[in-house]
Amino acid sequence: MKITLTRSAIGATPKQRKVLEALGLRSIRQTKIYPDNDAMRGMVKHVAHLVEVQE
Repeated sequence: MKITLTRSAIGATPKQRKVLEALGLRSIRQTKIYPDNDAMRGMVKHVAHLVEVQE
């Protein structure tokens, strides 16, 4: 799955910031490709309002 950071983490909670850091997303429009598994889906669920996911 392809994950792109679409909104800033400035107003995010500390937990959401840690999830973004774990995903390796630092700047807006940065994209990373990860395997589609339950762990990644759970992480994306916590920051769904900040990222865009493409299958």
